[in-house]
Amino acid sequence: MAISTDAIVRVIYGDTDQMGVVYYANYFRYFEFARSELFRARGGSYVRMEQEGFGLPVVEASASYKSPARYEDLLTIRVSVGELRRASMRFDYRVLRDGAPLAQGHTIHACVGPKGKPAGLPDWVVRLLADEPAA
Repeated sequence: MAISTDAIVRVIYGDTDQMGVVYYANYFRYFEFARSELFRARGGSYVRMEQEGFGLPVVEASASYKSPARYEDLLTIRVSVGELRRASMRFDYRVLRDGAPLAQGHTIHACVGPKGKPAGLPDWVVRLLADEPAA
């Protein structure tokens, strides 16, 4: 079973466009929020990676939209680890409102070291996101 968590977001007025629906690019903010919540739920954080000199830049991002979200909607962003490799990882996302799918997407992240060069994921990150209980 893949590691996953749900993050809950209420749509604020500033997230909507002139048509009254969530602006498409804001879904990537929701993805980032959910990804951070996944790290937190597993007992880790991006802060620790940064303190150790590592970063996880997004090298690919995709989203597809099925139905609009609107102001005040309560959204569930379901994030899971889609793939965990030596120096990269993929997260998969589903955005739901009352269980109904609104959008889905993914991000792929490369691991870079202190000088911005490709690096292997720290062992603790692999353990954190691997399909095993949190330490």
